[in-house]
Amino acid sequence: MTSGITDTVNALVNKVTNDAENVQNIRKSSDYGRTVGEPKLSDKAAEYYADLKKKFGNLDFILVSSDQKENAKAMASSFANPYKMVVLIDEEKIERMATDESFRNKYEALIANSASGLSQLKSQMDSSAASNIVGYGLQVEDDGTTSFFAVLRKSSEAQKERIEKKHEENVEARKAEKKKEAKEAAEERIEANREEVLGEEDVDIIMASSIEELTKKIDDYNQNARMNSVMTDAEKMVGQHIDFSC
Repeated sequence: MTSGITDTVNALVNKVTNDAENVQNIRKSSDYGRTVGEPKLSDKAAEYYADLKKKFGNLDFILVSSDQKENAKAMASSFANPYKMVVLIDEEKIERMATDESFRNKYEALIANSASGLSQLKSQMDSSAASNIVGYGLQVEDDGTTSFFAVLRKSSEAQKERIEKKHEENVEARKAEKKKEAKEAAEERIEANREEVLGEEDVDIIMASSIEELTKKIDDYNQNARMNSVMTDAEKMVGQHIDFSC
């Protein structure tokens, strides 16, 4: 009887000890910088990830949990960076890169080469005055390749009108503040500023499997935008008229 109790106690102690060790080997997502989902890394992988970000200090790494790999690019507009190219990389690759030297060398070279290609594209687009590009990025795929994306600012007349209208509304709101109590005015000012910041710009995300494809898609997007901006209302209706006389 005593032996059975002892075995049970020992088993519980071992379980608690193992659980504690596992917790210590997992860091919080907040320790990784910007993330998509809730990725978790072992201590060794977390240390390697920190070193990787230092090695590629010109890039903005986003750590993606395994269950969010397909959704990460769709969220690109929320973390587009005009100063650094974004790299989406998932926790599973970081874990393996931390322990497998050949795998690490392969994927670090992949990141370096892909980032270099995006940097050349950025220089090309900047020189051609393509100022509607908010940011570029790449995602490291499971098959040893990278996919690319660009976040572009929409430049439609509708958006311009919406922004101008919002600006006029905010001006009127500020004028009205002078006629109200200080507390009420402060509350309205806070809300006006919040609305002014949130959703001010509409963006489109262009995705491609290569730099060449991304370049072509950006060129096509900008060409279509230019064509739409110079067309008259009558020209925009061509092909959309329906004859009800029949």
